[in-house]
Amino acid sequence: MSLGYAEKLSYKEDVGSVGMSEIFEPPLVLQKKIENLALMIQKSKHLVAFTGAGISTSCGIPDFRGPKGVWTLQQEGKGLPEASLPFHRAMPGVTHMALVELEKAGILKFVISQNVDSLHLRSGIPREKLAELHGNSFREICPSCGVEYLRDFEVETIGMKETSRRCSDLKCAVKLKDTVLDWEDALPPKEMNAAEKHCRMADLVLCLGTSLQITPACNLPLKSLRRGGKIVIVNLQRTPKDKKASLVIHGLVDKVISGVMHFLNLRIPPYVRVDLFQIIFTQFRSISRKQYAKWAIRVTSVHGERAPLPFIKTVQVSFPERPELKTALLHKKPFMLKRMLKTRSLKIILKLNFSDGCGCQSTSIEFPVNFLAPTTESFNQDKDDVIQKLRDTAVRDQCCGQFSVVERKIIPSTRKEISVYAIATNIVGYSGFFAGSKLSEADLESKREIKEVNLESNGDLVKRHEDVNYTEVPMKKLKSL
Repeated sequence: MSLGYAEKLSYKEDVGSVGMSEIFEPPLVLQKKIENLALMIQKSKHLVAFTGAGISTSCGIPDFRGPKGVWTLQQEGKGLPEASLPFHRAMPGVTHMALVELEKAGILKFVISQNVDSLHLRSGIPREKLAELHGNSFREICPSCGVEYLRDFEVETIGMKETSRRCSDLKCAVKLKDTVLDWEDALPPKEMNAAEKHCRMADLVLCLGTSLQITPACNLPLKSLRRGGKIVIVNLQRTPKDKKASLVIHGLVDKVISGVMHFLNLRIPPYVRVDLFQIIFTQFRSISRKQYAKWAIRVTSVHGERAPLPFIKTVQVSFPERPELKTALLHKKPFMLKRMLKTRSLKIILKLNFSDGCGCQSTSIEFPVNFLAPTTESFNQDKDDVIQKLRDTAVRDQCCGQFSVVERKIIPSTRKEISVYAIATNIVGYSGFFAGSKLSEADLESKREIKEVNLESNGDLVKRHEDVNYTEVPMKKLKSL
């Protein structure tokens, strides 16, 4: 949830129950339920996750209905809660990355999300296995050809209104629209149809961090019951659907899911964020002074030269082999420097100073220039392959700041060189989990506590309270370059 998104929503007097008390189950009860959930997941053939704002609160994004939620505070006449990070720099948490591992293991078949924070897509859940019922604050869509554009900046509008950008297909060029719903907007058919299909197929729907109050989305998990499927709800507050669930767990979602992953002997992968930007170098012909060349260098967004580039704060341009040339510090976006110099080879160093929320403060890129001829030819690498290699390197080195050129385009007619770079700007690890394959049911059974806890079929709290050894593993921010 974005605070900007909350401010953009039209006024609605009745937003349902807010400020409900949170329930924290006794440790032994919680542990037993975690083990039961792990067994249910292991036995499932078609697992679907249904997620709400509660899975993103640990990522620094406030929820709506919690004790300090947006609507709770508004109802109390207070201002919006503070976010710990800029919305565009929020990183997937334990639950997001656990779902990624479950999907890669073939256990999780589909994710249905009510969130607009784009964290599922950033985490690595494939787009074709994700339904974003309420849209995505970072996604635009062409209303004509249907092409989607995922941005690294928050789209300025909500309510499926026109934005300031157009479809990049020259044959189309229609103005794009945002994808985030306002109160009066109907759920998008494409997302809704996929969500309904998978809920009907599901033998287990895992509802995570959602109050299950917003209709019609909250009724989707119930569709699994018609064919004998089960519902599990993990939420700190009671929900209207608790009586329909086979198991209700009142606890922190990250703690529950990390416990499940531990029991299934599956590791939670680290998250590495990779951002894209482009460097545009242009030469301008000089007829009267052929021994001189006028040129310009720009650092811009890959989404367009006028698009925001939120992860870069400033750019420092220096010339290490030309001490007579002063270093320039660029503050204004798009970052651009113009010069006229003698037509001889030149080495430019671009130091990119990153904005708050990045795991590294800066990185430096060497940019050689040959005024008489292009230094390289055009090339285009596989973007996904480049990004994966950067992620692998960041994990291996336990640091971020690595970069690689994805594409370089030389345009002789305009004497322009466009280079697209990918750079790892964050790495977060989730330690304390075992790598390997799933445990057998017999192995899981051997891990159980000797003492049994009588759990009601609907997951209600029992009064028995005993300690159990359980350690919550927090996110660990790794060192950066």
